[in-house]
This record gives sequence, structure tokens and C-alpha cells, in this order.
Amino acid sequence: MNSGEFSQRVRDLLRDRDMSVRAVARHLNYDHAYLSRVLCGKQQPSRQLVTALDHLLETNGELAEIAIRVAPPTDSPDATESPALTDRILRLNEARGADFVQAIRETSHRLIVLDNELSGVSIAEPAGRAFKVVHRRLGAGDYDPRYERDIQSAAAELAEITGWALFDAERDGAARRFTQEALFLANLSGDRSIALLTLQNMAMHSEWRGRNQEALAIARSVLNRRRLSPRVEAMFRMREAKALVGTGRTSDAIESLQRARSLVEDGNDVGEPDWSWWLTDREIDGHWGHTLQIAGDVKKAIERLLQSAQPGCGVGTGYASMSSARLAQCLLDVNAWRDAEDIVRSLVTAAPGISSGRTLRLIGHVAKRHETLTGAPTSLTDTLEHLAEKLDEDPFTL
Repeated sequence: MNSGEFSQRVRDLLRDRDMSVRAVARHLNYDHAYLSRVLCGKQQPSRQLVTALDHLLETNGELAEIAIRVAPPTDSPDATESPALTDRILRLNEARGADFVQAIRETSHRLIVLDNELSGVSIAEPAGRAFKVVHRRLGAGDYDPRYERDIQSAAAELAEITGWALFDAERDGAARRFTQEALFLANLSGDRSIALLTLQNMAMHSEWRGRNQEALAIARSVLNRRRLSPRVEAMFRMREAKALVGTGRTSDAIESLQRARSLVEDGNDVGEPDWSWWLTDREIDGHWGHTLQIAGDVKKAIERLLQSAQPGCGVGTGYASMSSARLAQCLLDVNAWRDAEDIVRSLVTAAPGISSGRTLRLIGHVAKRHETLTGAPTSLTDTLEHLAEKLDEDPFTL
């Protein structure tokens, strides 16, 4: 791979602008570890990342030109970012010690990159298949025992990713099984970082299923501990807020969200886990807007959701459309027809590239509003019907 010129140019630009790699990853909604590998010259940048960096650093296509010039030929072993996922699963079957740990970690990182860059493709199935290989070998003791805790820790991360992907695909039963396995392995290996992330997921699962008191108990079980980093505390304050509003305690929920926002704004990245990159101001705004929507304060919800639904300059996690769907619901509730139509049009464009079952269900609720709206202009009801048609399209029709 000959990406040294590209990575060096980006590092120079970041230094000139006094921007950290972590801050850029957070701003573009990219995995920090993936971006770090690119900027160290260890991994070829994707076209989407090059475009996002060009836009962020305002280089007028300079980075794209460099990337094209130094890209390896398509038949080169380095032409892709990494071996195919199927090759990684084969390695999971064959490795035994430190190479087994590495194979699991690389599989997890590849799944995250795929989820970030190809938001129209669900990673739930390949993640589940990969973890089942690891789970079988853990049960059989088919590995070098000297690396047991490292293998358990790596497996916990893979199980957490799988559990989250299954939850997002609305396969709740399987999601709970994999998430519980992730927590078990994280605790067994002593990996506190993955245990915290998994507990955050568990609180989110419970809140999404309407089990708000359970979600609150999970969030507060973590918040009552000492020595949480600012960003991790903010994450659980956000989960606490969603559970509180679900039990009717809106003012307490807003207080928790205010605390989460100040923790993110006032903190720094020192000592923060790598996986916390996704918690941004926009993410908090999205949850804040949803909290206000649940509480029935639609006008204030619109203000927050507008901030969260703004299109970013890079390839994001693929779930900003969730805020857009909630924003459309609120705009329709207050008869803001023109603004609602603009948002619905954006959902028509976005829908074919979304794999998140949760997001598609929300968008489906928006599309069905054409059946019950009164007084709306014909152009809006037509656009809502078009959205419904988009959701029903065969994804394999070109």
C-alpha cells in the first residue's frame, strides 16, 4: 500500500488547523481506530473518507487527487482496505493464540467500518456468524490458554457489536442473547470498557421496548459508581433521561440531558474509551428532541431535532434519518406542511440506503400519515405516498 503521501498531507493539514484525529473522527462520525490506521499509512482510505476529509479541510479536491495518484492497482493485494470478511472468519477458525485475538479484533473493526460506510447493508448476519465461530471455540477450549483473557475480551467486543446490530435490525430476542453474552465475557475477562458499552446497550434496548424502569435501573447502576470518564457519564445521563421521560418525569429528564451536554462540551478525550466517538452534540440533540416529543412539547422538540437532523459533511453512522423521521412527525403534528414536505422528500432519497430496522419503522409511521392528514396540501400527501412506495420497493430491483 502506498498511501504515505495521502496520510502525510492530511496529518500536515490537521496540524496546521490544530485539529486532533479523535476530533475529526467524531466530527465525521468515523471509527477513531479506522481513521488512525489511515493516517498512519496502515490502511487505504475509502473514497467516502477522502471526500469527507476534502470537504472538512477545504482542500478543493487536492486530497482526492492524491488518493487517486497513490491508489494501488485493482489487482494488487493491497487494493482493498482489508481481506474479505469471509477470509477473516476462516482465520477465526484457524488461529489459536495472539493471532486469534488479532483475528477477532480485526473482524470487529471491519464490521464497524462496513456499518459506517455502507449504511444500507446490515452487518447483523455476518457479525452473528463470526461470533458463533468464536463462541464455539471458547466453549471447546480450542485455543492457547495463555491468551484466554485476551481472547475473552476480544470476543466480548465482537458479541457487543453483534448484539447492537441485531437490536438495530429489530431482532430483539437474538439481540438480548448476544448482549448478555457480551457482558458475561467482558466481566470474565475484566474488560470494564466493553462492559460499560454493553450496559449502555442494555439500557437502550430496555427503553426502546418500553421497559423504562428497567432502563433507569441499568443507567443508575452505572452512574452510582465512581471514576466514570466525562463522555461515559454523559452517555448514561442520556440513557437516564430517556428512561425518566418514559416514566413521566420530564423535568428530571431535561436536567439529565443538560448534564450530559455540559460533560461533552467541557470534557476532553483523555482517558475516554475508543468507542465513545459517536457521542456528539448532534446525538444528544436527537435524544433531547425525542425526549421533548415524548413529553408532548412538540415545538421545542422541533428545535432540537432540526439540529440533529442537519446533514453532516462526512459519511455518518447512517442513523441521522431517525431524527429526520421524528422531525417529520413533529412538523406534521403542528401542520407545518411546507417544512414537513421538505423533510419527507429527504427521507424518500435516504430510504433506499438505510438498513436499520428501527429507522425504517419510524419512517414507515411517517409515510402512513398520508391516510389521516386533514387539510394538508396535495403535494405533501403525494410525497408521503411516494415515501410509502419507496419503503415497499424490492431492494434487488435496479
